Amino acid sequence: MIDLAIETNSLHKRFGEIRAVDGLDLRVTRGAIYGFLGRNGSGKTTTIRMLAGLAHAQSGEMRVLGLDPRVDSVRILERTGVVIDRMVLPSYTGNQLARFHRGFYPRWSDALVAKYADVLEVPMDRKFRNLSTGNRTKLCLLLALSQGAELLLLDEPTAGMDPVVTDQLLRVLVED
Repeated sequence: MIDLAIETNSLHKRFGEIRAVDGLDLRVTRGAIYGFLGRNGSGKTTTIRMLAGLAHAQSGEMRVLGLDPRVDSVRILERTGVVIDRMVLPSYTGNQLARFHRGFYPRWSDALVAKYADVLEVPMDRKFRNLSTGNRTKLCLLLALSQGAELLLLDEPTAGMDPVVTDQLLRVLVED
């Protein structure tokens, strides 16, 4: 039997007359790197939000780490690092946000916070609201990577980043 991190069957989501996700069948094995490629408005973010339990499908089935996001979203979020495009966080410094997040994730690692702050060049002493788009993205990625997640769901993970840091992030994702 194949150990799946994500499985969807005939997943559908509409916003009024707009079919954001239309019959998605997906199988992603644990340990795989899988990318959603598509045009703006093609349902990539909506799919990630449904997998994380942050939005609900009209029909179809899905499992994330063997759990149903419709009823187990908290258990999924404990085990999944999620970065969604245009995330909004309280306007604390990166260090304060790391301390805050630490309490929610049993496998949190302060050592990983330090490692990714260095590798991704995250200004941890600056408030979230004062960061550039790229630095906000990097801070959100640092928080997701530091929680010891079994699964990462990353939407636009390189938004606003310069090419050097984008390359560093891709290396982190492949090597770690």
